[in-house]
Amino acid sequence: MEKEKKGKDTHHRPSWRRRDGGRSSEEAENGMGLPLFSFQKVAHGGAPLATRKGEPRRFEASALRTGSPQAVARRYGPRLGRLASRRRHGYSVNTLTPDNLSLIPDIPATVAAIKSPSSNITYDESNHERYPPGDPSKRAFAYFILTGGRFVYASLARLLVLKFILSMSASKDVLALASLEVDLSSIEPGSTVTVKWRGKPVFIRRRTEDDIQLANSVDLASLRDPQEDAVRVKNPEWLVVVGVCTHLGCIPLPNAGDFGGWFCPCHGSHYDISGRIRKGPAPFNLEVPTYSFLDENKLLIG
Repeated sequence: MEKEKKGKDTHHRPSWRRRDGGRSSEEAENGMGLPLFSFQKVAHGGAPLATRKGEPRRFEASALRTGSPQAVARRYGPRLGRLASRRRHGYSVNTLTPDNLSLIPDIPATVAAIKSPSSNITYDESNHERYPPGDPSKRAFAYFILTGGRFVYASLARLLVLKFILSMSASKDVLALASLEVDLSSIEPGSTVTVKWRGKPVFIRRRTEDDIQLANSVDLASLRDPQEDAVRVKNPEWLVVVGVCTHLGCIPLPNAGDFGGWFCPCHGSHYDISGRIRKGPAPFNLEVPTYSFLDENKLLIG
């Protein structure tokens, strides 16, 4: 009879065995620093009881979800405290299934009793505070500020781009020198006027009828740089050429030389009444700039 009672107590009060094969928790006498448990069935519906050193305590499964890990560890032991700690970190304690219970040996019956058959990990939001959405009445103001800021930034970017582009263009003084307007009403027939354009002298000669006939009577085969007089002038009365010798850049003298045109005193080049080279070391005729007549007495060079 005593043997049968002892076996019955053993059946209802299993002891925990360590994985290293050491003594049971009842025999350890707190040698590992762990609280000692024993489980038995009582008349309150079959729920297990946890007994620590003779102090009967009813195990509540909800303690893992509501109690702090420290309180659960003090009351039910460090293993259940670790389960409660998993709940505090946002993980469900119901993560083990009956299929993988064999992978974790020596799980107490109390722990196995609270396991869920589901293997899904759920996220506990009970400890997280949800911030309320923003006030809808303030969204219009925020959108207004953001849109206004974008317009300001776009305007600044436009100004920077325009400033960069304008910095690459010519300045006003350069543009003023790019073209030159000349009044021809004061120039007498047979005379030459020198004006400055882009830093170079420009000869403007008002030719007479004799000058025009002389320029057209020249044999092109005798010219070093053959050009007809009609190609070099837009109006036969007016001859416009750049006053720079094509030899080494000297300035020829007007109404001089053997051909009644210009003479370069530097190396003796002679140009005729149409600005064509006739004698001397210069290889080419005098350059004809770009020009146009605005009216009968207005000339625009450039």
